[in-house]
Amino acid sequence: MQKKSFFKRYLITGLLIWVPLVVTVWVLNLLVSVMDQSLLLLPDALRTENWLGVHIPGLGVILTLTVVFVTGVVTANIVGQKLVRFWEGVLLRIPVVNSIYKAVKQVSDTLFSGSGHAFRKVLLVHYPHPEAWSLALQTNIPPEIAAHLPDEHVAVFIPTTPSPVNGFYFFVKKSEAIELDMTIDEALKYIISMGVVTSDAAKGRKVAGPRMPPLPQAPETMPPAVQPRAANE
Repeated sequence: MQKKSFFKRYLITGLLIWVPLVVTVWVLNLLVSVMDQSLLLLPDALRTENWLGVHIPGLGVILTLTVVFVTGVVTANIVGQKLVRFWEGVLLRIPVVNSIYKAVKQVSDTLFSGSGHAFRKVLLVHYPHPEAWSLALQTNIPPEIAAHLPDEHVAVFIPTTPSPVNGFYFFVKKSEAIELDMTIDEALKYIISMGVVTSDAAKGRKVAGPRMPPLPQAPETMPPAVQPRAANE
């Protein structure tokens, strides 16, 4: 029995070392492989397979970042903005494509724009029933919907576990939602790990525990000691 527990202990210890490392390497390899597909945009003569005889992984990441940076520089001026409006006008005239492009652009503008209001607060709301609480991310409420609600409401998105890209979007009364002193990253970490992983910031916060009653203080003056009486008294 002791040998079995000994083997299980060190097996779990080894898994705790290797599983995060393997998953991290797998995700990085997936990202690099996807970005390396941008090398297909280069002419055959410029690809490393032709003039070096070997494929160098990671060059697609550099090329992708370079293209994104140059695109940002070009579109930051008046001429670039006119080209973007012309290109968007062409896409918005194509059936089916216009709906997909418009929806994706609105989401990306909200998420990556500094003036957006997507996921700015973490809230506690009643879900899925009035006796339960769930972590929710506050997002935008359309004005045409807010005008029909009797009280002040907020729009919330509740991510699902362990995939936060899926979830539920609905409206709750602002008076029934509790705003938390928590960042979006901390909330997503709790949701993805199903509450197992806690953030470093949360570990550093002091949790107020129950107060102990104060100890009784000694009186300032002690009563005089009682002297024993003599036997002949």
